[in-house]
Order: sequence, then structure tokens, then C-alpha cells
Amino acid sequence: MQEPGRIFREAWIAGVRKRYPGEPKPGYVAPWEETPQWERDSAAAVCEQVRAFIDATDGKTANLPREQRGQFIAVCWNGQILKHFENPKPSYIAAWEDLPEWQRQVDADIFDWIEHDHQQ
Repeated sequence: MQEPGRIFREAWIAGVRKRYPGEPKPGYVAPWEETPQWERDSAAAVCEQVRAFIDATDGKTANLPREQRGQFIAVCWNGQILKHFENPKPSYIAAWEDLPEWQRQVDADIFDWIEHDHQQ
């Protein structure tokens, strides 16, 4: 298993490169070393939440629909934004249905990536 924050970040970058329409913002694909500390901590926390969820269900998360897998990532990430920012912009904690399609797909990819890594 990889370090929790890095696995999340690698999955995010891979997903953005695959799904983002056009050229992604530099911060979206910045390497781990250039990622702000709050974001590193948040990535690690969300990864650990996914791992705990997988363990708590005895791996039955594999049976969840893709959309629910992505929603789990989005909700966990919103929790981290609220933890680190006093008054975040509404777009930083957007509801699932308000996220762009590319981001919903990337969130589902992240869950899958973490789940695959956790099973090894």
C-alpha cells in the first residue's frame, strides 16, 4: 500500500489528465512536493476514510455503483475543506449534482484507485 496522501494525489492527477476538458490549471496537476500542506493532509484524511469504509464493509464497497463511490469522495473532501477554511466559497463545497461531470468522474476514479491499492 502506498502513502495515503500520495495515492489520492496520484489518482487525482491521473483523473484530471484523462478527464479534464482542455488544459488543466497548473495547481490541478502539481506534483506532491508542490502541493500545499492543507491539501496533503486532506488527501491523506480522505484516503484513510475510504480505506476505513472498505474495511468496515468487509470490502463490499466493490458492489457500490460508480456514482456512490464518487459521492463518497466528494463528501469526504467537502469535510476537509470545511475543516481547513473558515468560510469557503460555495463552489469549494459544491453538492454532487453541482460538480462538473469531469470532476464527478475523477472522484469515482479516486475511490477505485484507493480501493485497488488497499486490496494489495
